[in-house]
Amino acid sequence: MYKLFFHLVFQRMDPEAAHHQAVRWIRLAASVPVLRTYIAAVLAPRYKELRTEALGLRMHGPFGLAAGFDKNAVAIDGLAMLGFDHVEIGTVTGLAQPGNPKKRLFRLVVDRALINRMGFNNEGSAAVAQRLAERRPVLKTTVGVNIGKTKVVPETEAVDDYVTSTERLARHADYLVVNVSSPNTPGLRDLQATESLRPLLTAVRAAADRTVTDRRVPLLVKIAPDLADDDIDAVADLAIELGLDGIIATNTTISREGLRSDAAVTAETGGLSGAPLKERSLDVLRRLYARVGDRVTLVGVGGIENAEDAWQRILAGATLVQGYSAFVYQGPFWSRSIHKGLAARLAASPHATLADAIGADTRETARKQAAA
Repeated sequence: MYKLFFHLVFQRMDPEAAHHQAVRWIRLAASVPVLRTYIAAVLAPRYKELRTEALGLRMHGPFGLAAGFDKNAVAIDGLAMLGFDHVEIGTVTGLAQPGNPKKRLFRLVVDRALINRMGFNNEGSAAVAQRLAERRPVLKTTVGVNIGKTKVVPETEAVDDYVTSTERLARHADYLVVNVSSPNTPGLRDLQATESLRPLLTAVRAAADRTVTDRRVPLLVKIAPDLADDDIDAVADLAIELGLDGIIATNTTISREGLRSDAAVTAETGGLSGAPLKERSLDVLRRLYARVGDRVTLVGVGGIENAEDAWQRILAGATLVQGYSAFVYQGPFWSRSIHKGLAARLAASPHATLADAIGADTRETARKQAAA
């Protein structure tokens, strides 16, 4: 039914307008207690075998919504109602900003993908922090906060900009993500170089620790799929050196390889997400796990469409998995389908628990290579 609705309604709307409409409907449904309870019972069934411990947090399962859908923390309860085990809000910047000029979001239906050049449009960390402080959760979910650089802030002042957002938002975050990998803020990806990333992560860690003194706020970094292998290794080594809690692999790509959609759309600038990113994101994840093992929590994101995709990320080394683009194409039953499929795959596997499955394929590959 959703596919028909998407074809008849959403596909005929401007993608950004359709997104805002979907958020309004989700918020409205979550604001009605009886309706919220009924929808959660249907769309968010809990599987005991999928319960996950990650980043020192307990979650109903490993599957969450990636940053970008709820930039301003307005729909967290509604997204929990739809079955997401964690919701990553943002990207939030130090100052409010409108983002890039419209039109800035494009569907590649044939490729089951999106191109966006939103440019971190958000209300700013002060406004989002206030909203989170005033929030009274009605459904349990883990809330991650993704922070990025304000566009008008020069790169030489980027650390201070991230620290400002950290000081405002850390106390409201179950975990905090430093986003240095969006292709839509000039110069942002330069911060992935370890000589820039080390002082940035060190400063954010210190800011989180002095702001929140009663617990440790887990800190992660989100990287691009377009990094060279040597740079991926360097980020992995830096994460271990700094005691980073996690790495999110990966953000969107600037590559357009293998696309089948109309050339006029594929030529649009911005980050590509969705199915075409699947293999590269998985390769990056495998490389990271081979480098860090269980010392750093890995979050697999990029091209996850179904339970098999999520299962392959877990076997590759991801403790948590996230999605976004497929939500647009598959609708409100998406999370339910992934949870059901993951439970079935775990039951059919040789692994006693989900934790046992994490990295199993990557470890087996390494064992075979060592024996060869």
